[in-house]
Amino acid sequence: MTRHAPLAMLLLVLFTACDRKSANETDRGTTSVQGTNANPPAANNTRVNDRDKAGSTTPIDQGNSPADLETTQQIRKALMSDSSLSTDAKNVKVITSGGVVTLRGPVKSDEERRTIETKARQFAGKNQVDDELDVESKQ
Repeated sequence: MTRHAPLAMLLLVLFTACDRKSANETDRGTTSVQGTNANPPAANNTRVNDRDKAGSTTPIDQGNSPADLETTQQIRKALMSDSSLSTDAKNVKVITSGGVVTLRGPVKSDEERRTIETKARQFAGKNQVDDELDVESKQ
């Protein structure tokens, strides 16, 4: 029995050491950065997200009727095929519900904003577009 005692002690020490986490590790096993704020920085659109909580139209409000889906698809295709639009402009949210189209997201310029709104009106009708696009400010 005494012959196995050192081996048992060694295994006990190894298991105990493996079970402990260093002060720099989180529960997920990743190392935190020492000397910095542990909270990640806020997203660039925090104020917009706060606005969305107040009941604005969001992508979850997209209608599922064939007409709503068709309108959204036509507008999206028109945006994607326009090579003059920036990537941001091509990725704006197009939400159709009850025949009313809501446009949301950042665009680079007023010109892009007008182009997107014009394309949406082609498929949704003149009075059926709610333009909530944000023109990015130059800083």
